[in-house]
Amino acid sequence: MSWLFFSIATAVLWGTAELFYKKGAQPNEKYSHLKICIWVGIVMGAHAIFTLLTQDINYNPINLIRYLPVSLFYIISMAFSYFGMRFLEESISDPIENTAGVICTLLFVIFLQEEISWLTWVAIAVITIGVLGVSFLENHGETTRKKKLGKTLAVVAFCMPFVYALLDAFGTFLDDAFFLIEDVANSPLVDVTEDTIEDVANTSYELTFALFALGLFIFLKAKKVKFGPIPQHKDKILAAVFETAGQFTYVYALGGVDAIAAPILSSVCVISLLLSRIFLKEKLSWKTYAFIAVVIVGILLLAVSEELSL
Repeated sequence: MSWLFFSIATAVLWGTAELFYKKGAQPNEKYSHLKICIWVGIVMGAHAIFTLLTQDINYNPINLIRYLPVSLFYIISMAFSYFGMRFLEESISDPIENTAGVICTLLFVIFLQEEISWLTWVAIAVITIGVLGVSFLENHGETTRKKKLGKTLAVVAFCMPFVYALLDAFGTFLDDAFFLIEDVANSPLVDVTEDTIEDVANTSYELTFALFALGLFIFLKAKKVKFGPIPQHKDKILAAVFETAGQFTYVYALGGVDAIAAPILSSVCVISLLLSRIFLKEKLSWKTYAFIAVVIVGILLLAVSEELSL
């Protein structure tokens, strides 16, 4: 039952990462979202190097280029997410971001003509109702975000979780449909086997993130942005560490009973919501919480339906 431990550990680690992402995304720090990207790139790059030094995955550097489309979808989506976190409650942004699974499912239906079960359609309908409810309350309810930020910035901030979900979904779609396929001989990745293909893909992603972080660092230095001492970045660093640790445990969580592991892994937004309420003292209206609960129920239903259909 070690897979159960790793499933729970992954959900807790990623949920905790969301907490520190939010703490590190300071609304008054203009480039805080880019600084978070830099720290995530540093930690992921370190993990990639550790993997190359300790595991025999026969890594071919050309995979860095071959996997680039997927890596960029994931990386850019995270950058948009960090920007939105500067102005949006984590209790709202994280459930919306977790609707990426719905968009990914629809991409398979649209582009690959895959058939999905009735339970999946129910899950999609439930999530859609929840998201529309949150969106309505955000734009017509009791929120004071427009007064605090101005109409334009408030709308942009609220759009960020949706942009994340869309880009992340396209990354996952490319991953599942073309790269991490069962017939590894037809994967664009080279020198891979069934045992190494996921490690090769993840290492390519982490190395790309490290190069992306280096580019951002040079950009900020050119703009003469001050970074300050490392202790000032502790929340950003902790977010990166928890994110990368969650990726590590995720691999082992996949070895479990899918119908049980999937909803546990999809419960990240539940943990994030609880932590945000406890540690960030976020307080939303009961109507908003109700629609967020609807979204979460839909996400868990989607996770179960997808695994039961395999």
